[in-house]
Amino acid sequence: MIDKILANLEWLGHDCFRLRAGGKVIYFDPFQLAGDLVPADIILISHEHYDHCSPEDIAKIQQESTVIITWQHSAAKLAGDVKRLGPWRTITCDSVTVETVPAYNTNKKFHPQANNWLGFIVTVEGVRIYHAGDTDYIPEMADYRADIALLPVSGTYVMTADEAAQAALAINPQVAIPMHFGSLVGKQSDAERFASRLEGRIRVLLPRKI
Repeated sequence: MIDKILANLEWLGHDCFRLRAGGKVIYFDPFQLAGDLVPADIILISHEHYDHCSPEDIAKIQQESTVIITWQHSAAKLAGDVKRLGPWRTITCDSVTVETVPAYNTNKKFHPQANNWLGFIVTVEGVRIYHAGDTDYIPEMADYRADIALLPVSGTYVMTADEAAQAALAINPQVAIPMHFGSLVGKQSDAERFASRLEGRIRVLLPRKI
């Protein structure tokens, strides 16, 4: 089942992924969307920064029935069916369960823990997909259960590739996928460094932007 989910998980650049599973189309942090855009059933917004909460991009995929899940800072920028959830909450949308978890910096000030910004663990078709949002390697990760982990690797605003590898080992997913590179910050080499640190321990897939 994990390979089926992976086959329907598309990287759209930066932290943005699109997942088609469980009869739903789910977008994570839509940003700089282009091309053939499938309307969203669920949109997950990790925090209010413009490269994660982009009302212009959301408008490209939002329909009347779309459910948006985020915290109040980004919710204030959005319209429609917006669910305002802080960390450690769970919401079910038909066949999809979304758990919100903390995402914050430990050694920099861009994403303060007090802001209650989010990562997400989405369960669909029996598979748990963790989208970390913008975060450092934080102690809570040791308690996350995920089959697939989407982790930022660029450094500067988030974890470095080495720190992300430590996070992956703490979470211990079956598959880890690097993100937060190749656009505003971070390079392909960050993703490759992440993969090299986990070689022989965790399966890593390097995403290709569609």
